Amino acid sequence: MILGGLGRIDLVVSFWLLQKSFRNKTKHHVEVCLEGGGFGKATSLLCTRGYGCAPSAAGFVVETREMEPLLLVEDKTELRTMLRKALERAGYAVDEAPDGAAAIQKVRARRYLLVITDLKMPGASGLDVLRETKKADAAIPVLLLTAYGSVEEAVAAMKEGAFDFLQKPVDLEHLKLLVKRAAQQQDLLRENILLREEYSTRYGFPRIVGEHPSIREMSQQIQKVAATDSTCLLLGESGTGKELFALAIHHLSPRREQPFVALNCAAIPEGLVENELFGHERGAFTGAGARKVGKMDLAHRGTLFLDEIGELPLAIQAKLLRVLEERRFERVGGTQSIDVDVRIVVATNRDLQKLAEEKLFREDLYFRISAVPMTIPPLRERGNDVLLLADHFLEKFSREFGKPGLELSADARDRLLHYGWRGNVRELQNTLERAVILADGLSIRAESLQLPASKPDAEKLPAGMLAESFNWEGSLEEVTGRAASHVEKVLLENTMRECKWNKTRAAEKLGVSSKTLLAKLRSAGLEE
Repeated sequence: MILGGLGRIDLVVSFWLLQKSFRNKTKHHVEVCLEGGGFGKATSLLCTRGYGCAPSAAGFVVETREMEPLLLVEDKTELRTMLRKALERAGYAVDEAPDGAAAIQKVRARRYLLVITDLKMPGASGLDVLRETKKADAAIPVLLLTAYGSVEEAVAAMKEGAFDFLQKPVDLEHLKLLVKRAAQQQDLLRENILLREEYSTRYGFPRIVGEHPSIREMSQQIQKVAATDSTCLLLGESGTGKELFALAIHHLSPRREQPFVALNCAAIPEGLVENELFGHERGAFTGAGARKVGKMDLAHRGTLFLDEIGELPLAIQAKLLRVLEERRFERVGGTQSIDVDVRIVVATNRDLQKLAEEKLFREDLYFRISAVPMTIPPLRERGNDVLLLADHFLEKFSREFGKPGLELSADARDRLLHYGWRGNVRELQNTLERAVILADGLSIRAESLQLPASKPDAEKLPAGMLAESFNWEGSLEEVTGRAASHVEKVLLENTMRECKWNKTRAAEKLGVSSKTLLAKLRSAGLEE
């Protein structure tokens, strides 16, 4: 299952972006999330991939539809204009910055395929631009333009991660060659990733598809957090994929080669949670004929994911707090403290702060686990990501059930886009699986999705306007008729109360005759 929150831990985190370029075999440059193309430290989350690409073993990828532009940083207007035109003629989109400070703002705001910057500029230098670019995304190549006499500085910049340098006056052909070389290097890394597609799918290396800014921001946060051993708190509604985001954190961390162990605290009876989490010694209770190793032991040197931590009993919360603070615990029925090296990631769909205020959750534990809170956005707030995910699930289930060539009709895509998705990605996945199974032809229409009639959020309706149980099923005429009758009844009742059930005054206020008012009251069941 993908981002469903219910699946096994070996499932892939995947918001797979099925681009039109995938179908048309349109080639894109690729930015890879590894230093040197190996299984080393993950350096980037935001990547552009061409057709057929797969994620790196340590990478956590967000795909975009178009190749990113180059960023050209040069304080001399004439030279900047000349370089921009030359690069545009070579087929690259180019964004410009007149100085280092402006360039730094741009690299912090978005991702670029390549940064080309002058080394010496007023204010922030090219070296500052290089450092900020690598800080924003270490996978972005930076090419330095140097004047005569500054080669030593350029060589020093190479040691800080610059891709290459080019002396002024700029040889345009050499410049285009260097840019092409950077792109080709990315293509080679992509081919290396393609060779690992089967391996990464089998072992669950995380991938993510999404274009919404909230997903991009989330992936950037995960990249920063994964490099540390800090406890992470994942917040979000049911079905948003908290477990698989936790899996992504694990695979981006230095612990990626070690176990990832998940425990759903809400799925285990209260009396068994401690035993499941910490294990027990032989003879700890009736029937304990042998020592049992708990999840905490199993996750040693790796990552332990505790889902629905708000359901954890208070007594167990105290033991968990000790693990977080002292890195040790005792098994049930044991007297010996066991040292453990584990990174803990927790998740919940409840308001832990409110629970702590109500004494239903330990306040000290809340403060300990909420150092790095991250909220996964609900699907309904992610715009067109709904369609990207729908295309992914359609392709997945079409292949799985042997029904190639299935497509979503325009009315089906519109229905998916405007549906409320209270069950988030899990509901979307189930919807597409059902639609593929039941599909007869090659086109899946809106009615084949079998989605319930959508209704507006309660907070968008005036208080008391429509009951929570209001029936939204049926034709436009039927639904509006029921809504009008309900609103009319509310208005009649409120007006009669204001007029102390004086029908004459109420009729005057409503602008109807006493006879009409009487009929309306009788129809609404409000007649005294």
